[in-house]
Amino acid sequence: MMAAQLLRYGIQPVIIDSKPGPTDQSKALAVQARSLEIYRQMGVVDKVLQEGKKAKGLAYFKDGDYLAELDLNQIGSQQTPFPYILLYPQSKNERVLLDYLTQAACPVYWQASLVTLHSLGAKSEAVLQAGGQTYQITCDYVIGADGAHSAVRKQMGMHFSGDTYKHKFFLADVKLRSVIDDSLISLYMDKRGFAGFFPLPEADSFRIVASLPDELEDEENPTLEAVLPALNRITKREIHVEKINWFTTYKLHHRMATQFNEGNCFLVGDAAHIHSPVGGQGMNTGLQDAYNLAWKLAAVINGKIVPNILNTYGEERMPVAKELLNTTDRVFNVVTSRKWFGNLLKRYVVPRILKFGWEKESTRNFFFNRASQIGISYRDSKLTLSLGRPTEIKAGDRLPYLEIFDEKKKANTDLHSWCAKHGFTLLTFGHVQESFLFTIAKWLTQEYNGAINFFHLPYSSSNQQVFDTLQIAEGTRKAIIVRPDMHIGYLNDLIDISMMNNYLRNIVGFKTR
Repeated sequence: MMAAQLLRYGIQPVIIDSKPGPTDQSKALAVQARSLEIYRQMGVVDKVLQEGKKAKGLAYFKDGDYLAELDLNQIGSQQTPFPYILLYPQSKNERVLLDYLTQAACPVYWQASLVTLHSLGAKSEAVLQAGGQTYQITCDYVIGADGAHSAVRKQMGMHFSGDTYKHKFFLADVKLRSVIDDSLISLYMDKRGFAGFFPLPEADSFRIVASLPDELEDEENPTLEAVLPALNRITKREIHVEKINWFTTYKLHHRMATQFNEGNCFLVGDAAHIHSPVGGQGMNTGLQDAYNLAWKLAAVINGKIVPNILNTYGEERMPVAKELLNTTDRVFNVVTSRKWFGNLLKRYVVPRILKFGWEKESTRNFFFNRASQIGISYRDSKLTLSLGRPTEIKAGDRLPYLEIFDEKKKANTDLHSWCAKHGFTLLTFGHVQESFLFTIAKWLTQEYNGAINFFHLPYSSSNQQVFDTLQIAEGTRKAIIVRPDMHIGYLNDLIDISMMNNYLRNIVGFKTR
């Protein structure tokens, strides 16, 4: 994702990977709405949607008893073009991005490892090993997207603070004889463990994630056949496996780097943070790390914004990662608890919360905003500025997905499509004289030379929902400057060129032409 985003801004990165090539095996499976919005902006979402599978619901079982079910169909309706959870393995996500890189003629150097990394002031010197040869290269910037065992993080001397969960787990990609509903995510609990069945795109195919039985904890190479009795016990069903595509055992960790950037070196994804798989957040968080960093780095490399903006990467993303680790850790401890109180919660409390809480729209919206990651905000960032009267939507929030009627083109579209081009976007709303709109466009062209796109939406009854959501009363105006990552940077009831210019120059750091 990092390389693909940089390419959108005309930056050609050098990509090295110690693996022999793309992998067909990966633990991550869920693609959340926010990630799909990024894919849409990149023009690759159709392939992902075609090959992925929507989770229609989540069924909850304890000791084999069916206790609750959550309807996930259109759960985020009106909030995003993708109001669901899509199941699409990380390996396939990787191939979509590799295809994007191939079309942009950006090669990946496989079986190339980082040996050492040294700072040379404003640059870094990297020693690589590939094909039995050693190479030395000088880099303007280094991005460590190299996973939990990140060589970049280790060479930078950054601590990876956290711990390892006590028990082992196993993962299996299998085709089953139909005893589990392949349209639902099914979670099974008992006093000795848990098992989650996540449907894959192929019929009756699942990814199973479950506790490894205690008696197999010390086994060097346990098999799926050896864990089947435990699966049968947890589910109270006879699980018949017709085909095994992948089986592995592993330990889970919850760790986070003490900092995400130092000098010209940065960490993204698992290199910066790892946590339990609760909620399908890991891969999506890594994609958003790259999405956040790439536009800032590209703006600096292209000479448009001062380098200080790069410090906001860690300032914005570290609180997100920290909150994610804390939340997933708490939930995972309940899921894996073998104590009497934990089992009491899973038997009586959790199903009631799921069943009765889900009946409330506020609960469903809260869940979707968290799980989909559309609720992530950078309100405390140094790059945000909210002016004018207080509104529910503030600078730092993701720009709401709102369908609009384009009065100029006489066509239906949406705000996200208006902001799909790379770069910042200025959106103005309300009644504004045509001459002043021309003045704004002229100012942006002369001062920012294509770095900021501009759209205006006049007040009309056909766009009433947009004005209501943004809390713009008839006869009033609003100016919104949207960052390249679709978060609101600037929000003001006044459409004032000097105030917007001050934000862009002195807060974002655009250079004077």
